Amino acid sequence: MTDARRAANGVGRADSLTRWLVSSPPTLFLLVFFLAPALLMVLASFQQPGDFGGLVPVFQDGRLTLSLETYEFFFGDWIYAEIFFRSFVVAAATTLICLLLAYPLALLIARSGKRHRDLLVLLVVLPLASNFLIRIYAWIILLGPFDLLYTPFAVIAGLVYVHLPFMILPLYSNLEQHDPALLEAAQDLGAGSFTRFRRITLPLSLPGIWAGSALVFIPVLGMFAIPELLGGTRDILIGNLIKEQFLESRDWPLGSTLSLLLTVAVLILAALSAWAGRRRRGWA
Repeated sequence: MTDARRAANGVGRADSLTRWLVSSPPTLFLLVFFLAPALLMVLASFQQPGDFGGLVPVFQDGRLTLSLETYEFFFGDWIYAEIFFRSFVVAAATTLICLLLAYPLALLIARSGKRHRDLLVLLVVLPLASNFLIRIYAWIILLGPFDLLYTPFAVIAGLVYVHLPFMILPLYSNLEQHDPALLEAAQDLGAGSFTRFRRITLPLSLPGIWAGSALVFIPVLGMFAIPELLGGTRDILIGNLIKEQFLESRDWPLGSTLSLLLTVAVLILAALSAWAGRRRRGWA
C-alpha cells in the first residue's frame, strides 16, 4: 500500500468518525425522546384502561389483554370523525388567514431598508418574548366587552394571533433572498406589477409558503389551550379531546389512539405536501 493510499484511508476513517460523533447525539435524542414514547403510545392504544386510571398490564391472570377495542370504539362513533374534521377545518382556516395577513407584511419587510427591516423583524418577534397565557388572557379581556368570547371567532382570532409570527418569519426569510434584477428585467420587458408578482415573486416564494404553512397548521391541529380558554366547551377540538382523555376521563388507551391517528394524519399531509412540491418543481 502506498503512502498516498494510507493517507487517504486515514482521512476517510477520520471523516467517518467525525460524522459518527456529530450524528450520534441527535440520533440518540430522537430515539429516546421521540421513537420510544411513540412505541409506548402504540402499545397503550391496544391496552385496556385501568379501573382508576392508568393501564391494565399487558399480561393479566395468564392471558394477553391487548385488543382492538379502542380502535373499534373510535371508528364506531361518528362524533370522533366530526371532531377530527372540525379540527382540520380550524387549522386550515387559521393557516389561510395567517398566510393572507403575513404575506404582505413579509414582503414589506423584505423590501424595506436595512435599518427599518431590523426594527420590523424585532416587532414581529417581540410578542414571543411575553408569556403565552398572559397574551391569551389579554384576548379574553379584549373580546369580553364585545360579547365575542367563547365563539368560533374568538378561537380563530387567538390562534391567528399566536401563530402569525411563525408564518411571517419563513416568508420574510424567503422573500429577502429574491434577486431584484429579475423584477427589473420583467419590468423592462413590459410586465405590470401584478404580472411580476404572479410570474416571479409568488413562484419563488412557494418554499416559504410551504414552510410557514407547516409551522402554523401542525401546531394548530393539536392545540388545546386556546380553544379551551377562548372557545369554552361548545366547539371541542381534537387537542382538547386528547387532553380530556389523559387528564379527566383517564382513558389512556383512547387518548393514545387519538394521538396516534392525529400523528398519522399529519404525516400523510406532510407526505402529500412534499409530493406536490416535487411535482411542481418537476413541471417547472
